[in-house]
Amino acid sequence: MEMICKTEQVDERDARSFDTPKGEVIVTQRDGMFYAYLNHCPHLGVSLEFQENQFMDMDREFLICANHGALFQVEDGLCVFGPCKGQALTKIDIEVHSDGGVFFRA
Repeated sequence: MEMICKTEQVDERDARSFDTPKGEVIVTQRDGMFYAYLNHCPHLGVSLEFQENQFMDMDREFLICANHGALFQVEDGLCVFGPCKGQALTKIDIEVHSDGGVFFRA
């Protein structure tokens, strides 16, 4: 299994990107659960952030595309506001191990 990151690298209600052989992956945490998506806007095909690791809206409720303000639900990547409403970020299946590692699911 290939590790993406350690759980302590991603704070609650935050998100961080990690370079992997499968591309740049965003890992986010909500209520102790971890979610991962490709860092690729379904509308413009660009990275979501302007500044490094700035993926959350001001209320830390949604992932946001800084290019056009689209908002994506943390739990499933679905766009709920913006020009790509109804589309979704590409989900990455992950496993969180007891040692704190976040891995690509085999």
